[in-house]
Amino acid sequence: MQATTAPSTTPIPGKYWQWRGHNVYYVHAGEKQAQRPPLLLVHGFGASTDHWRKNITGLCQDFEVFAIDLLGFGRSAKPKLQYSGDLWRDQLHDFISEAIGQKAVLAGNSLGGYASLCVAAQRPDSAAGLVLLNSAGPFSESQPTPEPEALQSQIQPPKQPSSLQKLLGDSVKWMFQQPLAQFLLFQYVRQRWVIRQTLEKVYLDKSAITDQLVEEIYRPAYDPGALDVFVSVFSTPQGEKVDTLLKELTCPLLLLWGEADPWMNARERSRKFRQYYPQLTEHFLAAGHCPHDEIPDKVNQFLRDWVLSVS
Repeated sequence: MQATTAPSTTPIPGKYWQWRGHNVYYVHAGEKQAQRPPLLLVHGFGASTDHWRKNITGLCQDFEVFAIDLLGFGRSAKPKLQYSGDLWRDQLHDFISEAIGQKAVLAGNSLGGYASLCVAAQRPDSAAGLVLLNSAGPFSESQPTPEPEALQSQIQPPKQPSSLQKLLGDSVKWMFQQPLAQFLLFQYVRQRWVIRQTLEKVYLDKSAITDQLVEEIYRPAYDPGALDVFVSVFSTPQGEKVDTLLKELTCPLLLLWGEADPWMNARERSRKFRQYYPQLTEHFLAAGHCPHDEIPDKVNQFLRDWVLSVS
């Protein structure tokens, strides 16, 4: 029986991997298992390897576990690039090839889920399985899932706007494409109190929102280049649609839904995933947008049992 995971109070020591001339930070724990694939944990927008600490410590007794900071986030470099699912897909694929050395089970939350789906669908030689936790990404017939989170939903016009609404919506979108407005918005959203307020909207269990969690999101937002990353994520064209990616997917798929997530309708998205990939496994959990951090023991158990069953 797996012991209950005690929340860590200090970061798990990590190291850097060079990718295309940039420092990429990752954490490695556990030993290679002959009959079990390694796990690669991929964070969401604004988060980092720190967000997976409870899962790393809970899973490394049974698996070799890696967690990585996507380029532009956490302790990884923040160069001025066009950030997109394709960029992070290639980063994750190369990391699996060069640093892990064998197929891995990718587990991604939110934006990290979309990047992991891109890897599993478009670089199948890297993926032994895929776990999506409240994964972001648009379907062809719908509006985009709010990512980065509530901010993008605030600047998108309504689905069927009136002429006035359309004008206002377009004006707001235009305004936030201006450098000064982007700078001011970024200054606002990276304040500690705003970070905490945002987390309180998307976590069901407010006790999981610690000063440490707020600090782990706050710190990288003040790294050199963080503004350029923020602007690029907003301005980059949408990537491949989720339904198109699911049509290309061949590996086992587990969906873990925090059902209290206000940024996405878990049941509605579940139906769409099942429409395009009916052979998936899924569980609905009493949690918000980040179930792996809010109820780590339950997520770890579901993930552990599923990986063992498919491997």
